[in-house]
Amino acid sequence: RLRLHDGKLIKDRRYHLRTYPNCFVAKELTDWLIDHKEAPDRETGIRLMQKLMDHYIIHHVCDEHSDYKDAKLLYRFRKDDGTFPLSKDVKVFMRGQSLYEKLVSVEESILKVREENSVKYQRTFLGCEMIDWLVQEGEAESRKEAVELGRALLEHGIIQHVSNRHHFFDSDVLYQFWTNFRRRRRLTELLNENSSRALSESPDSPFCLRKLNPDPGNTSFLSVQTNKEIKIVSAVRRSSITSLAGNSNPYFSTTPTLVFPPVAECNPKSVLKRPVTNEELLAPGAPYIKKTLTIVGDAVGWGFVVRGGRPCHIQAVDPGGPAAAAGMKVCQFVFSVNGMYVLHLDYQTISSLIMTGPRTLVMEVMEAIE
Repeated sequence: RLRLHDGKLIKDRRYHLRTYPNCFVAKELTDWLIDHKEAPDRETGIRLMQKLMDHYIIHHVCDEHSDYKDAKLLYRFRKDDGTFPLSKDVKVFMRGQSLYEKLVSVEESILKVREENSVKYQRTFLGCEMIDWLVQEGEAESRKEAVELGRALLEHGIIQHVSNRHHFFDSDVLYQFWTNFRRRRRLTELLNENSSRALSESPDSPFCLRKLNPDPGNTSFLSVQTNKEIKIVSAVRRSSITSLAGNSNPYFSTTPTLVFPPVAECNPKSVLKRPVTNEELLAPGAPYIKKTLTIVGDAVGWGFVVRGGRPCHIQAVDPGGPAAAAGMKVCQFVFSVNGMYVLHLDYQTISSLIMTGPRTLVMEVMEAIE
């Protein structure tokens, strides 16, 4: 966006006796993407801009077109007209970026390469150092507020404990910025995120859960656990409710769905070592960390199984699916779905909420601290 402003592609333009501020012509922008090697051809350029439209970054100036058309039509960055949706996730991300830029721009920065257990980590800092700095720079009014900010950054994946074992504390525990905000990103990277898998007629196609044994009778798949060990659980292929009911094509669904087979067929035994109550989860000082996951469903679903109730837990995760890519693991507890608090609900209700909601699923989960 800033490069387009500098190159005068974004400017006030007049059309049908009306002036539209800070906009660009789609056809001119596609030319610019190719000239500046941001896209190899027009088709890729169109796909890139459509991705930005889908994520509410650009839009048609009159919102008359939901698709990006390579024509003499006017589009605008929502950042330039104040319509960019500042959700909680976006605000935390932008705050993290602002803090990172401030930290790397000063001499004697607290961000350093440090070693722990013979492993070197980039962009690291001690928890107490970050607290001192936030208070000193006026980024937080108190140490308590600074800790809350650090916890929000960790829960949104901006920072993390170097070995991913602790939440954020005011201590000499070592953390790092997980995101390198200074890395120059190319637009084409957008097309590699959550890319759809090629459809295959093979029973072992990526549209199924990953099988450990090609035997047709074996429906086991690898599950991602909080302790990163491999556990075998039983499930049927990722597919839609209609295919489970006898749809003629068991491998494809136009609407993303959960793995939601008949109860008798999928994971009858809980992966939890013992039952956990809501009171235990929410107790002050409880050994659980809350994480926010954004999962973009592909053509066959999100790739996970919810079981139990009050609270529900993640029973299984397809290691090749969108949920695993977003950081979901078995034994996590479901705290909220698309902003709705769900600790008091059973898995059937939560499954219904997810399946009737948008393709982009935002979930808050609670994970045990090892």
